[in-house]
Amino acid sequence: MSVTDLEPYTTEDGREIGGVVMEMKNITLRFGGVVAIKDISFDIRQGEIRAIIGPNGAGKSSMLNVISGFYTPSEGQVWYQGQPRPAMKPFEIARQGVARTFQNIALFEGMSTLDNIMTGRLTHMKSSMLSQGLWWGKAQQEEAKHREVVEKVIDFLEIQNIRKTPVGRLPYGLKKRVELARALAAEPQILLLDEPMAGMNVEEKEDMSRFILDVNDEFGTTIALIEHDMGVVMDLSDRVVVMDYGKKIGDGTPDEVRNNQDVIDAYLGVAN
Repeated sequence: MSVTDLEPYTTEDGREIGGVVMEMKNITLRFGGVVAIKDISFDIRQGEIRAIIGPNGAGKSSMLNVISGFYTPSEGQVWYQGQPRPAMKPFEIARQGVARTFQNIALFEGMSTLDNIMTGRLTHMKSSMLSQGLWWGKAQQEEAKHREVVEKVIDFLEIQNIRKTPVGRLPYGLKKRVELARALAAEPQILLLDEPMAGMNVEEKEDMSRFILDVNDEFGTTIALIEHDMGVVMDLSDRVVVMDYGKKIGDGTPDEVRNNQDVIDAYLGVAN
């Protein structure tokens, strides 16, 4: 039986992997005459860590942008929670429970760590802009409630000592962690990570890997990630989809992908 046909199951480390929560059906994406993605189908299951890998120019970031709603596919359909998802703006998709980080850090550098993470709560805020600006009544109560969520995320990611520090003063690895915190503050059902280890040293990668596993384990958050570090991908992921020149050339468990000859020829170089 293929891994893609499995019923909900429990992993060896006790994590629950459920049914399909999101599915890419025959996705094609064109930019003028350039085909960035060509007829790709794969799914993401509830509670898993799903990696998307491939060489530079394979179309990985374009696929992540399709998943997050930033791009609308030229052909094909994204299904979410059993329903075809119509063309939506990214903030509407965020309200559906999808949050992401970016390959190039996208933070407000003049704002503190705490204030940056608070922006992750915007989709949950109900009070008007006027009452928020005046900070009275329901807006005051609402901010206190959102602040509780943010403080828990700060504790979880062990960044208490930089909560009041302007993000622009932080080293690269901590900025990546703040961006992860902002995404987690949205309490997503699906978390999309675009090269979360890029530019990190070995110690920073170990920390980020631990936090990703903890997010998945403790919160039950479904994670889809793009990552070039194959050691990280093989250690973290439940399943891996491999792209090359906009096409899918492999899909399966880390072991299946590692021993897939098409993947070896196009990307990995050797079977190991």
